[in-house]
Amino acid sequence: MQAKVTWQQDMKFSCETNTGHTLEMDGNGEAPSPMEAVLLAVGACSSIDVVEILKKARQDMTDCVCELTSERAETAPRVFTKIHAHYQIKGNNISEKHLTRAVQLSAEKYCSVMLMLSGKVEITTSYEIA
Repeated sequence: MQAKVTWQQDMKFSCETNTGHTLEMDGNGEAPSPMEAVLLAVGACSSIDVVEILKKARQDMTDCVCELTSERAETAPRVFTKIHAHYQIKGNNISEKHLTRAVQLSAEKYCSVMLMLSGKVEITTSYEIA
């Protein structure tokens, strides 16, 4: 995997992966900041796992929303100290047992972003069947 980050102006940067995907980032709030992008990556990465695991378990899921909350250190470097991911799953006859397992497997085994942060950031999860 490769990427290139190019300064545009002020605190704005254009990001491009070697697969051609682009993203704008901005330290002044006009686009996601790098830390916001990390938080979004936690939610997206783990949600992919949860959706895939539930599909493999033949759960009739119609929606998955991951709401994230975080806390950061008060002083520089203002790293994340806590991240909480709350999954809201909609569908027909979703098994709580399967959902529990999907969230646990994502957090403990499959989500590379969560696992990369583990040991440095307190990561917790919760879920609900909506």
